[in-house]
Amino acid sequence: MNIGILASPATSAIDIAFTAKTTEELGFDSIWCAEHPIIPVRYSTPYPGSSDGIIPDNYHHIVDPFIFLARASGVTRRIKLGTGVCLIPERNPLLLAKIVSTLDHFSDGRFVFGIGTGWLREQVEIMGGDFEHRWSQTKESLEAMKVLWAEDAAEYHGQYINFPAVKSFPKPIQKPHPPILFGGSAKNIFKRIVDHGDGWLPNRATPDDIAQAKTTINNLCKRTGRDPSTISITVFHIFGPPDNPRLIQAFFSAGADRVVVRPKDVSTEDEMFAELHRLATLLVK
Repeated sequence: MNIGILASPATSAIDIAFTAKTTEELGFDSIWCAEHPIIPVRYSTPYPGSSDGIIPDNYHHIVDPFIFLARASGVTRRIKLGTGVCLIPERNPLLLAKIVSTLDHFSDGRFVFGIGTGWLREQVEIMGGDFEHRWSQTKESLEAMKVLWAEDAAEYHGQYINFPAVKSFPKPIQKPHPPILFGGSAKNIFKRIVDHGDGWLPNRATPDDIAQAKTTINNLCKRTGRDPSTISITVFHIFGPPDNPRLIQAFFSAGADRVVVRPKDVSTEDEMFAELHRLATLLVK
């Protein structure tokens, strides 16, 4: 089974080089990092992961995912390196395309591009995104980046993204680009994935949700002529206990290709090793 580790924000105080190397040695298939560049001091958007709507303190300490993954890539050779998720409306696509292709280049094609549009209105707007039209902005960014990754002289002209012919190298190792996995559960998420992406990355899903999603994706692929085997499902099981082998197996039985779990919060490398070893013993076959 492909089991990944979400190593932030719980492990931001521990050197990612240690966590990544240990993750690979214990047989996990991937390591992931979330993104929240800033957290507003004042906000009215409720946090969806708690009953009181208050954003947890550890969200304030999430490191930059690409620096995190670049350090992880330098001490590993096999595991995938994923963003879970990169907030597209909060980044310049010209710079982001370069960052993605550079990481994919130096990791020898191991990067997985998990993306999202952002749920925290105040953060999106502070970072320059258009919250009400963040999918439209994300769609243009993806289209622009795909052009930058594929063409020697790339240009794009849209409502949000607009640039003349430019050169951007290196190109990604993976062709035509690293797999793009869409996070979230928006109304049109599966159509967006079939039209623009390579997989789904839900973080609040049940095995039944995965089975239904698999059917929906297969039906959409038939209508569009796309091979459904080109679309993966990676379940982010990060809001419940990570040490439930029966539930993890149920996700795979329902059609998931990978399940990502989050280790409990620890403070030292010894504690992190013990926690990862415990999870590997339970989950990695």
